[in-house]
Amino acid sequence: MNHRTNLILNTDSYKLSHDRQYPPGTRRVSSYIESRGGAFDEVLFFGLQAFLKAFLLAPITAADIDEAEAVSVAHIGYFNRAGWQHILDKHGGFLPLEICALAEGSVVPNRVPVVQVINTDPDCYWLTGHIETALLRGVWYPSTVASLSRACKKMLHGALEQTADTFDALPFMLHDFGARGAASHEAAGLGGAAHLLNFQGTDTLAALTLLRRHYGAPVAGYSIPASEHSTMTAWGRDGETAAYRNMIQQFGGTDKTLAFVVDSYDLWHALDEIVGGSLREAIIASGGRIVIRPDSGDPIAIVPRVVEHLMRHFGHSLNSKGYRVLPPYLRVVQGDGVSLDSLPRILEAMKLRAISADNLAFGMGGGLLQQVNRDTLKWAMKASWVDIDGVGRDICKDPATDPGKRSKAGRYAVIHENGQYQAVREDALAGRENWLKPVFRDGRLLVDEHFEAIRQRANAQFSPAGSISNG
Repeated sequence: MNHRTNLILNTDSYKLSHDRQYPPGTRRVSSYIESRGGAFDEVLFFGLQAFLKAFLLAPITAADIDEAEAVSVAHIGYFNRAGWQHILDKHGGFLPLEICALAEGSVVPNRVPVVQVINTDPDCYWLTGHIETALLRGVWYPSTVASLSRACKKMLHGALEQTADTFDALPFMLHDFGARGAASHEAAGLGGAAHLLNFQGTDTLAALTLLRRHYGAPVAGYSIPASEHSTMTAWGRDGETAAYRNMIQQFGGTDKTLAFVVDSYDLWHALDEIVGGSLREAIIASGGRIVIRPDSGDPIAIVPRVVEHLMRHFGHSLNSKGYRVLPPYLRVVQGDGVSLDSLPRILEAMKLRAISADNLAFGMGGGLLQQVNRDTLKWAMKASWVDIDGVGRDICKDPATDPGKRSKAGRYAVIHENGQYQAVREDALAGRENWLKPVFRDGRLLVDEHFEAIRQRANAQFSPAGSISNG
């Protein structure tokens, strides 16, 4: 898994022959990346810097060319050896491309380009298209996860607005449980990092290492000591109380938080006889916060009942909006069955029973990092302009069978007016600032942003109307 990726082969097979398919005299090709719509009306852009550092800052080598030739000739019967040798000889193996992009953390409407790419060497007109597979993949996945996470944040913000006195809990209300459900370690890192634009809770360590390496963030997310069924059931059914007590003894204390799972056997027995019974005084006296985790059943039905069982034993207060809140030393986390579909229904079930969303945190696994694809936000990278014999030409696709796939024509810019990003033709800028800025050129990274700056940019564009303070 640590073997260096051969960038020449980091593409689709059919692109290996595209150097001979453009018109004679083609000198430059310009393409852009955008979301064409889908699940959300806007996109939280993220992940390009990680891609650039991981793949484009190291030059291709003679060994890469030899390997690619052996594979390509056997695979499709053709290889553009001269083109890649030219890049090695003239450019030292660095790709002669200019990549412009919006600042990561920007929130843009669908159909606004977030990236635009053009070759800088006229002999490498085919390179813009060749990089599409890797570049688009490096953008669509983290941006989609970031956008999904942001949609969840809006739901949770709305629930707090309706049922809580503050937004203090929001940064930790959606915890990333998705590492084991992601398709790969790389996917877990990218998706987990994208989630941390919106929240600060994660159990995906791959996200922390990615952000350390590519975005200068020492530690961008946080977690707590928490049990799983193996550490609970190892004590045996008769030792369930001892298992919970051990968690409190090992990890409890002033200002400390810990979580234990309570459905290894009988959830309701655990809540009433152990948590609310034999361990009630130890929980109250722990000095920190105990988070109770149910992990099975229909969460829409289970979660409100769990909170009410705890309130029966530990009491509750009423906030200014008339919703019930557990004592501050006790909370609930629901990490099973949480998705973009179930989350609002769980919150509504709580609201209908006059239970504040302040009592809850959620963990999302596969629903956050895995149950997305390129069509979730209809991502595409399309060529929109070519230079043939020194004459620019707008190009686009316009399929009669699917007007929604019509692409843009021309070189594009992005402006920011009336509080929103808008796409305009580059030749129509008329002195306005173009927010598509150069971030990479000819093997050099031109922009290297810290994750905290990107997170602040994303949060600055998260401002649902609300009447309660943000803590």
